[in-house]
Parts: sequence; C-alpha cells; structure tokens
Amino acid sequence: LQEPITMFSWSKGNGKKDPELFQNVSDGLKRLYRNKLFPLEDTYRFHDFHSPALEDADFDNKPMVLLVGQYSTGKTTFIRHLMEQDFPGMRIGPEPTTDSFIAVMHGEQEGVIPGNALVVDPKKPFRKLNAFGNAFLNRFMCAQLKNPVLESISIIDTPGILSGEKQRISRGYDFAAVLEWFAERVDRIILLFDAHKLDISDEFSEVIKALKNHEDKMRVVLNKADQISTQQLMRVYGALMWSLGKIINTPEVVRVYIGSFWAQPLLVTDNRKLFEAEEQDLFRDIQSLPRNAALRKLNDLIKRARLAKVHAYIITSLKKEMPSVFGKDTKKKELISNLGAIYEKIEKEHNISPGDFPNLKKMQELLVGQDFNKFPALKPKLLETVEDMLAHDIAKLMTLVRQEEASMPNQMVKGGAFDGTMNGPFGHGYGEGAGEGIDELEWVVGRDKPSYDEIFYTLSPVNGKVSGAAAKKEMLKSKLPNTVLGKIWTLADVDKDGFLDDEEFALANHLIKVKLEGYELPAKLPTHLVPPSKRGQEQQ
Repeated sequence: LQEPITMFSWSKGNGKKDPELFQNVSDGLKRLYRNKLFPLEDTYRFHDFHSPALEDADFDNKPMVLLVGQYSTGKTTFIRHLMEQDFPGMRIGPEPTTDSFIAVMHGEQEGVIPGNALVVDPKKPFRKLNAFGNAFLNRFMCAQLKNPVLESISIIDTPGILSGEKQRISRGYDFAAVLEWFAERVDRIILLFDAHKLDISDEFSEVIKALKNHEDKMRVVLNKADQISTQQLMRVYGALMWSLGKIINTPEVVRVYIGSFWAQPLLVTDNRKLFEAEEQDLFRDIQSLPRNAALRKLNDLIKRARLAKVHAYIITSLKKEMPSVFGKDTKKKELISNLGAIYEKIEKEHNISPGDFPNLKKMQELLVGQDFNKFPALKPKLLETVEDMLAHDIAKLMTLVRQEEASMPNQMVKGGAFDGTMNGPFGHGYGEGAGEGIDELEWVVGRDKPSYDEIFYTLSPVNGKVSGAAAKKEMLKSKLPNTVLGKIWTLADVDKDGFLDDEEFALANHLIKVKLEGYELPAKLPTHLVPPSKRGQEQQ
C-alpha cells in the first residue's frame, strides 16, 4: 500500500522536526525557500552579489514570457498578434518606439500602472526591481487589460536594442542586469530577429551573454521571413545559426522558429506551409507553459540553491585567508586576482561542478568594494540544511508537481491567435495526408480503389480476403520499414480478423501513399477513412 504523501517526512528519530504538510507546490516552494535556503543566502549576503531575495509573488505569479530583440524586429506586433488586441501604452513603428519595459498582464480594468507604483504592489512579482532606481522605474510600466490569453500567461515587452556605445550610456540604468533579473524569473525567453535585416549588434550580443545559464528557457524567432525568397531565407537562417553558435555556448542547437508573426498577408507565399508548421510549434511551446510552470519554479530554486551554496564556500574561503591585523589590503587584492585558483580548490574539495560557479570576472568586480573581514565564517549547519533540501525535499516536492500536473491536464493558454488555427479547415494539415477527404461525402480511398483491386486479385484472395503473408509481400514493395508497415496493418485491419478484404487492402495502400508523401500516420483510424462496409462496427 502506498502511504499518503506527507511532504518532507524526514526519517524518524533523527532529531529533526515533524513532517511538514504542504497544500500545493507553490506553498511547498515558499516554505522551502524561507526556512532552508533564505537563511544561507542572508548570512553570506547572496543578495548583494547575485540576486535579490525571492518573495511570495515570485512563487504565485502566472508564467511569464520575455520578448527580447533589436528594434523593429516585431516584438510589440508579436504580442498584439498573440492577443489579437491592442494593449495600453503600445507603440509600433520602424524606428525604436518601445523605450520601456512593459509587463502586459491580465486585469479587470484596462489601463497603465507606472513603475514606481508597480514595485510597491506585493501581489505583483516586481518589488525587487526598485533596486535599479528611478532611471529604470520611469521606463517600466504594466499594461493591464482583460484578454483570455493573459488569463494564463503574462508577457514582458522590452526596449528595442540598438548598436553602438551611445545606447549603453544613454539608458541610465544597467539594461543587461535588468534583463538578467527577468530571465531568472520568467518561463520562456523569446529572442526575435528580423530576417529582412539580420545583424547582431554589440549590445544584443552582450544581452544574450547576460542570459547565460537560462538557455533552457530560450527560443529564437526569425520573424518577417515572408519578405524574402526561399533562397535568401536559407542563407539568413544559416547566418543566424552561425552567429548564435558563437554567442550561446551550448552543445545543443537553439530552436529557431521561422515565420511571419503578424496578421497581414504574406509578401512571398512560397513558404506558407513551413510558416504554418513553425507557428503551430511555437504556439504549442507557449501553450504548455502553465502546465510546466511548477516544474520551472522548482528547477529555478535548485539552480539558485546550488549557486548560494558555492557562494557561501567562496565567501568563507576568502574570510579564512585574511590576516587578522596587518596587510589586509594587500591580501585582499591578492585574493581577488587569485579567485580562479580559489574556485578550482573549492571545486575539488567539495566536488562541485564548474557550471555552478558565478562568473569569475563579475565576481572579482563585486568583491573590490567589500570588506573581507566582515565576511562570516563557515556555518556547516546552514549548508547541511540546504544539502538536505536538495537531497530529500526537492525529490518529494517533485512527486507533488507530477500529481498537480496530472490533475489539470487541460491547463493551456487559450484565446487570441491560439484559437485561430486549432480546429476547422484552417487547422494545420487539414485536408492533407491522412486528413485528405475529411469533409467529402465519398470515401476518399475509393478514388484509387480500382487500381488497388487489380493488385488485390493477383494475390489469390480466399473468401474475398488475403492473408497477412500475402499482403506483407505486396506491402514490402513500398520499401517502408517494418515498424511503419506494422502500424499501417493495424490501422487497415479494421475488423481485427488478421486478413484484409478488398476495402481494407485499398485502405492499407492509401496509408502507404500517405506515408510515402511525407505525412504522419494517425494514431487511430480517422472516421472518414473507415471503409463504408465497416462503419459502425470498427473498434471503439
């Protein structure tokens, strides 16, 4: 018998507290963070070095999608396309129009909430952005509106990225650091590129590098792809992949969606089918965010805990090396310049992966203004608590994540453009492949049945049926693999008697044709393909 899940039930008799009962994953994450990880972060001043403390709203908020791109790549238009509605504060144009961070969120009343008011609202996950100061807050707002898409997700529009030194100076706040703050908290980062004028500016490269460690959340959209010919598109796609390969240092190739993400006629229609398929893929990816939100928050908490642990080791190593009386400044400079060697020592001593360490150069810069003597010494109990959380509590919380996911299988983003191609004749692949003849009165297989019948009667049918062995010889002529032919046999043998009559044989050949034309086979035989004589008797 499976015992009921009491979250974080520690083994009895080890002197630890009784099991904690959590209502849901969000509640579990909050308590774990507050009781186990926050004390370690607070003691070793993690928040001054890496990331502000998390708040309840960070665990409760809806999944967020962050849009990043150079100016005029269609970020704001993309949001409008998803929602099929204008939002307050929206400005679109060829020049850099969006000069603010706009959080597009659901609200009963339509309107704009300015940055300074946003960062004092405990229900919104933006309170810690006040650290970036007024120059940023004057360029931050929330656009609230009632839209079905926003019931499931929130979308963050960002200022268009320009090239050159001027842009960095004139912003008045650390643009890359703000993006990094969002990257830590969002569920999906969409980088937009313009197929019409592909160039990756210095600032954009810098921004992509600032998003390091969040590659798993990153998707790339090559927008405005309908403005160029197929040949040009292939070249642009190749150039983009090459550029991204140099900036994003991951062994896997980042997923690039190609299309024209707005509701206007296509300029070059050659690639309509490709654009449709890519848009469907991207929509499916965005639609899955609510289902995977709890898992993403859990994953981010694990990442944070590992970094906090390493940070504690770095701080305590520096503290240990400091002299108690003379030569403090000289020693401090020496330790900062030797930080790489300290990293290696910690790595070996505590068996830590190099990927868990903070950026060396950035850490060196942050340490310059610190008084090493004020750093706390190592407190093993704090680290043990975090180790315990990673080793036991997270696994148990994972079980609850799976239970929550199973209890809400239909939790998907709905409304706006997401509803446009889901059903009806404009659904992707409607009337093609196995879907051919879906809305015709006649049985579509009947068109080619006379030619299939000719083959059928050469196979010497007995009582109007051919055996599996006889059909197999004929079906193998298609050169399709056995796994595929096996599936076709299962679909075509509608009455499951191990033989094929003339209609079933014609159906098998029709499905072979579908597969040879490059389409996928259906998991279950669609109603319109069931042979007329078998209708009403096929297996439910």
